[in-house]
Amino acid sequence: MNMQQKTISIQSLMDNSGVRFGTSGVRGLVSEMTHALCFAYVKAFLQVVAAKPCSHVAIAIDLRPSSFDIAAACAAAVRHMGMHIVFCGALPTPALAYFSQTQAIPGIMVTGSHIPFDRNGIKFYSADGEITKVNEDAISRAIITVPNEVQIHALPESNPVARQLYIDRYLNFFPQRNLSGMKLGFYEHSSVARDLLNEILESLGAEVTPLGRTDVFIPIDTEAVSQADIDQARCWTEQYNFDAILSTDGDADRPLISDEKGHWFRGDIVGTLCAKYLGIQAIATPVSSNTAVELCGAFSHIKRTRIGSPYVIAGMEHMLASGLINVAGFEANGGFLVGSAIEKDGRSLCPLLTRDAVLPILALLVMAREKGCKLSQLLHELPPRYTGSNRLQSFPLEVSQRVLKTLSASIVATSSLLATTGGRPTHIDQTDGLRIYLDNTEIIHFRPSGNAPELRCYTEAADQERANTLASECLQLIRNYSLSN
Repeated sequence: MNMQQKTISIQSLMDNSGVRFGTSGVRGLVSEMTHALCFAYVKAFLQVVAAKPCSHVAIAIDLRPSSFDIAAACAAAVRHMGMHIVFCGALPTPALAYFSQTQAIPGIMVTGSHIPFDRNGIKFYSADGEITKVNEDAISRAIITVPNEVQIHALPESNPVARQLYIDRYLNFFPQRNLSGMKLGFYEHSSVARDLLNEILESLGAEVTPLGRTDVFIPIDTEAVSQADIDQARCWTEQYNFDAILSTDGDADRPLISDEKGHWFRGDIVGTLCAKYLGIQAIATPVSSNTAVELCGAFSHIKRTRIGSPYVIAGMEHMLASGLINVAGFEANGGFLVGSAIEKDGRSLCPLLTRDAVLPILALLVMAREKGCKLSQLLHELPPRYTGSNRLQSFPLEVSQRVLKTLSASIVATSSLLATTGGRPTHIDQTDGLRIYLDNTEIIHFRPSGNAPELRCYTEAADQERANTLASECLQLIRNYSLSN
């Protein structure tokens, strides 16, 4: 190891590289995620957040081609700190988090989740779960010493224990062979869960047909499903007569579930149905999630938060601190978080404070099986409220912030912008971005992405087609507004 070192601040790295904390974890362009930068972030994490003595650190990756090299730089920082590496290989983010929790060691997940191919990221876990925004702020303020030249070595062989622990988590909770007779399609693309989830589904008795596997990384966004994937799901169900088609995003912390007709469920509907199946009493969910969570009347306590799993976790912890039990959370992307131990039919599921795709997938399949109904009929359990989402890509953050600041300051400007939508603004919510409530009960929510130069639009309406149309229309209105103001 080169013993010559220099002192740097994480804040200066953020400012110079653009690699910074977003909605969840550090994200940035792969070209900026150098060995030195990744080393520095990991050392700051281990120095500031995982400061208590520990001998091992778990590391896992998704299937992006850049992830292995970034993991090697992370491993160099772990060695530099005098710790041993438990390399878990290609693994879902929640599986890495669960292993970290069960072994009471820090965890580092190299993943860009659903963001574009030219980007990647790092997520950090303590033994208690995903790190908090307070932890992120502490890392951002850290001053650390790093070698002038980072020495990169080969990663150790992959340890299979984390993978098996995660599989057992679900095989021990859901009844054996409960999915016998179900015909499922699994859209594998480049999901890191594509082999693991197949194993779980087949162990539960399902007949699984793999679909669309690729060695080229595809950034699937469960909140903005492409038209190609919408059309493909319908073709697959017609061809194979599936009971459902399943998929995840790249690191398998967000589910994608279609019914027997090939219609993809919205993530917040998946979260609400999963919570109902598990008998959850208290829910934390972002302000952008479908209001069906309130309107269905299934939950005694609901806490709306800012967007991002750290905020959902903080919301769950607040409810637990107030004495509530059966606490969980979900995001509009469908990622489900377990805040407290869950008991169902004599089986237990321990907390897992990070987004997870496998739990909601299994919960909806088992729910349909136990009710003896098709997946599409599960929607009858909820009031008819539909959410849509879309995004403006390559839309600079500074432009988003300028436009939303102007609109939030003037109801006249907001009314003028939305004049062609058929509704008039009655009030706004600035918990996270700009959420606009209209007098026709529709909702429009603009929010800059925390991970990429994108402006997202979430909408809610009385039918799915209207929600989708409204999201596209409003983004075009915003684009035109930004060019003329």
